[in-house]
This record gives sequence, structure tokens and C-alpha cells, in this order.
Amino acid sequence: MKKLILVTLVSGSLFSFTACAQKQSADKVPAAVKTSFAKDFPGIITKWEKEKANYEANFKQNGKTMSALYDASGNKTETETDIKISELPVAVTDYITKNYKGEKIKEAAIITKANGEVNYEAEVKGMDLLFTKEGKFITTAKD
Repeated sequence: MKKLILVTLVSGSLFSFTACAQKQSADKVPAAVKTSFAKDFPGIITKWEKEKANYEANFKQNGKTMSALYDASGNKTETETDIKISELPVAVTDYITKNYKGEKIKEAAIITKANGEVNYEAEVKGMDLLFTKEGKFITTAKD
């Protein structure tokens, strides 16, 4: 049980950076980050946030709300795209129905890591629940 609690705490802390975002003016974003963003998303205008040591670009592309996370050297670590709740895998909605009885999913997103790994995110009760591509629960993070 102690190992499970420790794993949960460590996993949660890995994703807790999302709760620490601070608005960042573009002039304080490193040139390498802005250059990488412009290469990845040409012609897109963004608003920036700082998340610990990383920089998050928030923008719209093709009518979808998105974000891209970069380290200070300009390496993209992940992108997040808002999706319709109905686009979540059935395993995700089943998990939420079973474990959060009577609660509604407020928002949903698909996260693609730099290595190609895909995760789903569902916001329930002010928390982000993270799942594998197959819909297996990973962890919870404060929204």
C-alpha cells in the first residue's frame, strides 16, 4: 500500500506542472522556443504561459483549441488538442462513470508526446484524469 501511495504521489507531481502556469509575455520567451513554435505552427499567433522551466503556447489551429509545450531550448515535449467528450475512448468514459458516479466530464483533450505516445485527458470535478491511448487510467492532476 505504501508503494502504491508513493507511486501515486510521484506520478501526480509529474503532471502537477499544469496547475502552475503563469502568463508570459512573448518578449520573455526564449528565441529558441519562439523559433521552434514558428517552425511547427507557421503563421499561428499564440499566447504564452510559463510552466516551471517550460513554455506553453496556447492557440487555435483549424478551428481547434490547442497548446504546445516546449523546454527552454526549444524542444517540443507535447501538444494538447481539445476534443469533443464523445471522442474519448469508451474505456475512459466507462472508468469515469464507475469511479466518479454522477459526475460529468467538463472537457476532453488528446495529448501527443514528442516520442509519439498518445494520452487522453478528461476534466472531472476540477481535476484532470489522464489515460493511455487505450483508455487505461494513468493518474490524476489538479486542473
